[in-house]
Amino acid sequence: MNTPKFLTIILLFIFCGTKLYAQQNAVVNYCIQLDSLNKTVTNNTIDRKTATKKLTHLITQIDKNAGFNSPDAWTFPLKGYKANAIGGVKGNGYFDKGYHFLDGNKHTAHPAHDIFITDRNQDTFDDKTLKPVEVLAVTDGVVVSCTPQWDVGSALRGGKCIWVYHPGLNLFSYYAHNRQLFVKTGDVVKRGQKIAEVGRTGLNAYKKRSPTHLHFSAFRLVNGLPVPFNPYQNLIKASTL
Repeated sequence: MNTPKFLTIILLFIFCGTKLYAQQNAVVNYCIQLDSLNKTVTNNTIDRKTATKKLTHLITQIDKNAGFNSPDAWTFPLKGYKANAIGGVKGNGYFDKGYHFLDGNKHTAHPAHDIFITDRNQDTFDDKTLKPVEVLAVTDGVVVSCTPQWDVGSALRGGKCIWVYHPGLNLFSYYAHNRQLFVKTGDVVKRGQKIAEVGRTGLNAYKKRSPTHLHFSAFRLVNGLPVPFNPYQNLIKASTL
């Protein structure tokens, strides 16, 4: 064996591993910062100019260090369900007029599709399987914000919710009203991976008048801010698990 060549390979392997570890740590750190920023936006405790500047910087750094680009193909976000579970007629439950990300919890629009499960007694279990319904990541991404706790009476409308950023697509996906989360801020998730279970958390979702559902939104980055786009076509074309 050529010893110098062997040592070069070992050193290169160590270098690449160290670089990858540093990039992964950087992504986690930037995601944690973005999570904190998102919560200040939600609570309306940061000015718009500062929030926009910070968000642009953090997304740029996540893109730079993520080490992958998300595929365009989607998996439907509820395991065992398909597009006919989307509320309304042909997706007409989606309403984004008046929405602005920097309005936080004060916005009045509904830039989302509610995807309903069969849960007549509202115990958050599927009536057929008698088990929780799994919430799946629609495509590869990085968890940039999580709210794992929600107390009855809280004004937070999303309840236990997750924001996933999808590098290379300039896209966020948002999953709200969950009963339990299975990821944390900074986690890399794969398309079709279980990230939560459907629940009834959130100001309005908790009320009896609300059927059990996943509130699903998608946002594209425009001028540094998440702007809602209607993902209905993506959902009806998505593969199912």
